[in-house]
Amino acid sequence: MKLKSLLAALFSIAAVSAAQADINVGVVLSATGPAASLGIPEKNTFALMPTTVAGQKINYIVLDDASDTTTAVKNTRKLISEDKVDVIIGSTITPNSLAMIDVVAEAETPMISMAASARIVDPMDAKRAWVFKTPQNDVQMSTAIVEHMTNGNVKTVGFIGFSDAYGEGWWQEFSKIAELRKIKVVASERYNRTDTSVTGQVLKLMSANPDAILIAGSGTPAALPQKTLKEKGYKGKIYQTHGVANNDFLRVGGKDVEGTLLPAGPVLVAAQLPDSNPIKKVALDYISKYEAAYGAGSVSTFGAHAWDAGLLLQNAIPAALKKAQPGTKEFRKALRDALEGTKDVIGAHGVFTMSPMDHLGLDQRARVMVRIENGKWVLQK
Repeated sequence: MKLKSLLAALFSIAAVSAAQADINVGVVLSATGPAASLGIPEKNTFALMPTTVAGQKINYIVLDDASDTTTAVKNTRKLISEDKVDVIIGSTITPNSLAMIDVVAEAETPMISMAASARIVDPMDAKRAWVFKTPQNDVQMSTAIVEHMTNGNVKTVGFIGFSDAYGEGWWQEFSKIAELRKIKVVASERYNRTDTSVTGQVLKLMSANPDAILIAGSGTPAALPQKTLKEKGYKGKIYQTHGVANNDFLRVGGKDVEGTLLPAGPVLVAAQLPDSNPIKKVALDYISKYEAAYGAGSVSTFGAHAWDAGLLLQNAIPAALKKAQPGTKEFRKALRDALEGTKDVIGAHGVFTMSPMDHLGLDQRARVMVRIENGKWVLQK
């Protein structure tokens, strides 16, 4: 009887321990390297996230990939094999996120990317079934830019973008939409994130005499072509992507980025949104929390992508816990299913409603057009 009582007690303790298992969240982001101006606010944001959801403790294990694809993959493998994470959030940039897909799919671990390219979640297949993302697609933002160009009577445009998956994704989507709207792309150039000069590319763009130029870069490296264009006397309109929507870009670009036009997530101009916009309250709440911790004016759209990943996770966890316990294959699958079933979750960047074929789930409320005026972001009506 004593043995039976002891065994019963041990089983009871094991059951309680299982019920109280922590949820481990692996985070891969670019806190150093060329994408640091994007990754640092993301890293800062994870320090603000709740450590308990639905009664379960949450552990965030944050690793820096140094803006390097190989390191991102290595970090992802470590988090899955050694830290036994239930979900991966990351990475900051498109090339790294794309490289991580094979790893998370093989391990059947859900992943929420903080990078922009539509190719991270599209076309949907067996691997991407495990992958979600929070930033607006380049398709959505390309459409916003082309609409603005059309309304502004732009007939010809030059393009310069990163020579990687981010730049290529933008080129594919923008050039396709521009052609449909009868805007002629008269020049297309590429450059590396680490380049210190783009004079040759800029001179080729200017020789084509376009009405406007789109720079498809992100973070502070996106300022280089614009500064060079201004230096060489370009007088046309300059558009950037939502990859520059932080104050580091304003700091590095200085007077050379005045007048820049770009699509952005609404968090960038949250205070300027009408009160009827459902995103405004959530965006202002995030801004308040972030600036209370890191100082007035420190918030950026990139940290908000991390915040939205956290909101998606917080919404999915209670549903997943009803089906399985953290630390198990069943819980990872349940978490994936719950993320895919996201409905009307209001984030700092938009309203998320996902489906088996849409692992982003944002509609047009997730974008606004912005102009840089006097070193500030100004909502375009």
